[in-house]
Formats: sequence, structure tokens, C-alpha cells
Amino acid sequence: MTIRTLPAALILCCAVAILAAAIFVTFPQLDLATTHALYDRNHAFYGTTFFGRSFRAILRLASFTIFAVFVLAYISARLYARKRLVPTGRNLVFLAITLALGPGLLVNVVIKEHSHRPRPFQTQDFGGRWQFRPFGHFDGQCVSDCSFVSGETSSAAWSLAPALLTPPPWRAAIVGASILFTAVMAVERVAYGGHYLSDVTFGALINWFLVLAAAILMRIRPPG
Repeated sequence: MTIRTLPAALILCCAVAILAAAIFVTFPQLDLATTHALYDRNHAFYGTTFFGRSFRAILRLASFTIFAVFVLAYISARLYARKRLVPTGRNLVFLAITLALGPGLLVNVVIKEHSHRPRPFQTQDFGGRWQFRPFGHFDGQCVSDCSFVSGETSSAAWSLAPALLTPPPWRAAIVGASILFTAVMAVERVAYGGHYLSDVTFGALINWFLVLAAAILMRIRPPG
């Protein structure tokens, strides 16, 4: 992915979102089917094992660790007058804005607090007491910190922002690693019983859209 291909990537992100929405609206049982696949016979989610909880704890810190590394690199460059392969002030603002607005404000404050969709473990299908609500139905019994969309998947998807700042020889591989990291986080959240497939899908797509749009508007460039 190059700076010139960002508009095409943004259009592709929108197209995937429209297609995904059509699929989840047409086949609402897809959410239940994928969650049941990660729900064992003992009525427990695979992600709630000791290994699953430990793996989740590591994944949750990844995005914030990446941001901290970029901040430290910027401070080091200012103190020691190093300019090669360190983020510029514009790049650092780009990272901070996308992290604060995407996983922070838009996902965790606006969407999750008003979607009213119960998490899988809260529903009758998986040992809870509330009714399952299909994708696009914001009339569930959840009051706060609801299932739609996934905040942790959104945070993982934010890793696309620093990936775009890597030098061209490495950028394609780092962007691919960012997408893989997001996919792993998405599977972990479904396996934990915290989200449905549609929750993690749109958690990622919303933040990818925000990162790509911000990169275009701010005209970000990799350091070098």
C-alpha cells in the first residue's frame, strides 16, 4: 500500500462494509453460528481458558505499546537531533488523533454506549438471560459497554496507522501483519464470548476507514 493507493483502499473499505452489512442483514443467524463454533460442550467459551485470558491480556496492550514506541522515537529524535526513520510531529499527531477518535471516542463512547446489543455471554443462547439481537437492531437490553462494535478489535485495527508510516521496502509486510493482528484479535473476542462476528467485522472496518481518511486528509508521509 502506497500513499497514492490510499483513496482506492478507502473506497475498498467502504465497499467491503456495504457488502458485509448486506450479508449480516440477510443472514442474521451467521452471528450465532460462528459464536456456537467457539462455544464448547461444557457451555463455556474457548477464549475464557487461562491461555485465552493470558493471550487477550497481551493483545490488549499491543496498540498502546506501538504508540508509546513512536512517542519515544519522536522524543529521542528531538533530544539527539536524529532525523532518519523517526516520526515527524505531523505523523505523531496523526497517530494520536486516530487512536483517540477511533477506538476511543467513536467506538467506546458513541457506538458501544448506544447500540444496546447484548454480548453473546449475556444472551439466552449462551447461558445469559437476555435475547439475541441481530445485526442492525439497536433495541436490546444492554445499557452500557455493549457488544456492537468491538473496541479491542478496533484498537487492533488502529495498528494500520503506524503501519502506513513504515518505509516503502517494509510497508507491505507491516500492513499485512497489521491486518493479521486484527484478524487474530477478532477471533479472540468471538472465542471469549464478548462479541459476534459482525461486531468485530465493523469494529475493524470503522477504524480502517478512519485511519485511511485521516491519512489522506493529513497527507501523511513515512519518515525518511
